[in-house]
Amino acid sequence: MANQNQDLHIIFFPFLANGHIIPCVDLARVFSSRGLKVTIVTTHLNAPLISRTIGKANITIRTIKFPSPEESGLPEGCENSESALAPDKFIKFMKSTLLLREPLEHVLEQEKPDCLVADMFFPWSTDSAAKFNIPRIVFHGLGFFPLCVLACTRQYKPQDKVSSYTEPFLVPNLPGDITLTKMQLPQLPQHDKVFTKLLEESNESEMKSYGVIANTFYELEPVYADHYRKELGRKTWHLGPVSLCKRDSEEKVSRGREATIDEHECLKWLQSKEPNSVIYVCFGSMTVFSDAQLKEIAIGLEASEVPFIWVVKKGGKETECEKPEWLPEGFEERIEGSGKGLIIRGWAPQVMILDHESVGGFVTHCGWNSTLEGVSAGLPMVTWPMYGEQFYNAKFLSDVVKIGVGVGVQTWVGMGGGEPVKKDVIEKAVRRIMVGDEAEEMRSRAKEFGKMARRAVEVGGSSYNDFNSLIEDLRLNAQ
Repeated sequence: MANQNQDLHIIFFPFLANGHIIPCVDLARVFSSRGLKVTIVTTHLNAPLISRTIGKANITIRTIKFPSPEESGLPEGCENSESALAPDKFIKFMKSTLLLREPLEHVLEQEKPDCLVADMFFPWSTDSAAKFNIPRIVFHGLGFFPLCVLACTRQYKPQDKVSSYTEPFLVPNLPGDITLTKMQLPQLPQHDKVFTKLLEESNESEMKSYGVIANTFYELEPVYADHYRKELGRKTWHLGPVSLCKRDSEEKVSRGREATIDEHECLKWLQSKEPNSVIYVCFGSMTVFSDAQLKEIAIGLEASEVPFIWVVKKGGKETECEKPEWLPEGFEERIEGSGKGLIIRGWAPQVMILDHESVGGFVTHCGWNSTLEGVSAGLPMVTWPMYGEQFYNAKFLSDVVKIGVGVGVQTWVGMGGGEPVKKDVIEKAVRRIMVGDEAEEMRSRAKEFGKMARRAVEVGGSSYNDFNSLIEDLRLNAQ
């Protein structure tokens, strides 16, 4: 099969954000491992991150120029959404990506690929691909449940029929009686017409595209996989979990940015703990909490008496890392002395940590990447959604697959964390997924999903077979 695939060339064009780049590179590695010729297109400053994440896979990187400060209104070197977190910067950043069309089309003209896999935030890429008579496939990096919720709220607009932001509404034409409130939906800057138009176009271009690749596996959400395809009429292939693309331990560590902890030190700490005894706490690459919230997390974790690894994002006054004023007095000395906790300031080798046998739970912001990585590792999760589609993912974990416990966050607050969640709530949620009969039941359920995830990507598995279906479709299209 691999030899037959060598004549197909696929170009990947990930959105310039770590949470989009990493799963897209994982996906590209899946294609490469099945013998296809793969090229990833990105800007100069994002190339090192992509190169690290590619690892030993046979994948080519083509770089294009990001718009100049004069064109974008952004400072020099602002080529990744992590450096554009402020709302005014983020809108400029999104607008700047519209200017990547011409450079991408130049690459398509030169490379003449058989297919373009482009992020949802590049709606114009459907027309760019059509210009060269090639199919464009959308990669959201999401699963079927959040894709179904997004489609149903967009189509039926139940949020417009409630009288307040806190009144629950049932999501129409969606199995499972799923209720949400307006406060949990993405709060978009409606005053910015260009940004709003970009989001509208991303929906329209998806309908015109060749299809959608979902980062999930059928056994996790069969009802929503069938609903998305049959009821909502979308052409789609499930190829996940893409984070399970074959990697040796060295490649697991180099996935994403350079870790701010030595992996041997991290593994040594983990190996000193009992199986399923450690909780891993991480809120993704975009969340920056206030000092007050960091302090509540610290006190809650310590009070839970559960060993923990806590990843604190670098950046801003909240996490000036060598001066931890936000930590309770004597906290670090106590956790280091007792061996109860490990704080990682910056980037952590998340997949390596989650896969370790001593890790038994995960406190997460419920980005789909982290959600699926937690599922793949067979872990119950404490859900702490904040922005994007994270409330949908949290709902999926707690209400659908029943391996999640919430901290009670009810409001979409963007990347700043909102009102602090109190220490006793954090302590209770951590203990609920780590200690006692309910925790054991959840862990047992989670471990079954973890086994299913691994079977899905093996030869003959549901995701492996759906990949074959996609290649067959692309071959027929190329004839």
